[in-house]
Amino acid sequence: MARRLSVADQTVCKWRERFRIARLEGLVDEPRPGTPRKITDAQVEELITRTLETTPAQSTHWSTRTMAQTTKMSQSAVSRIWRAFGLQPHRTETFKLSSDPLFVEKVRDIVGLYLHPPDRALVLCVDEKSQIQALDRTRPILPMRPGVPARQTHDSIRNGTTSLFAALDVATGKVIASLHRRQRHQEFLRFLEKLEEAVPEDLDIHLVMDNYGTHKMPKVKRWFVRRPRYHLHFTPTSASWLNQVERFFGLLTERRIRRGTFGSVRELESAIRDYLV
Repeated sequence: MARRLSVADQTVCKWRERFRIARLEGLVDEPRPGTPRKITDAQVEELITRTLETTPAQSTHWSTRTMAQTTKMSQSAVSRIWRAFGLQPHRTETFKLSSDPLFVEKVRDIVGLYLHPPDRALVLCVDEKSQIQALDRTRPILPMRPGVPARQTHDSIRNGTTSLFAALDVATGKVIASLHRRQRHQEFLRFLEKLEEAVPEDLDIHLVMDNYGTHKMPKVKRWFVRRPRYHLHFTPTSASWLNQVERFFGLLTERRIRRGTFGSVRELESAIRDYLV
């Protein structure tokens, strides 16, 4: 048994003897040495209930200090109990519910496209990342050193904006994109013409888009009517997270834009094009 469990022979003998003498009761840990416990279960329950169901006066949430003052416990004890029960009163998260009456039907339609795309067709997630700012810093960036992160000034210089139109191929992850200084239906039409040239003529195209007004302008609608191989799938209202191109925009922001410094819009656009390659 010791070899099977990778323990010492003495360990097996000890627990077998305890079981022989006291049966199942012998397998329970014996009282440990040290200071007796001072906080009772009732006090822990009261602290947890107060944390979940009340707020302190003149404040929106509990802190370890205010809770310690109220319950007459130490701050470290409050912190320890909160960690044990996974409570973080200082944190909050946001959420948004879609009011679209066809929410379920649209979700099934779009997720179905992702899981089982039609034969001889291309599924593209289309959207715009608008008003990308070309920000420069007022002072040079201080490089990272051992124990010290890279540092940059809090204030910045705004050198203009650009907008990125992008279509993500769900099957391959390839992105077809174009940059424009404005975000109108005219620029969106030019982007659609670029899509038309990039996709082989023998393939149907299923576009996943949100409900932005640019996508539903009369000229845009007529453009799609003249090209029957395009099939439009609109995400539910307040549910742009269904559009997978948003994940690409997040990666672009994190890896190339947020910490970048750009002296002009041209430098920003060049950096975005380099990332797309």
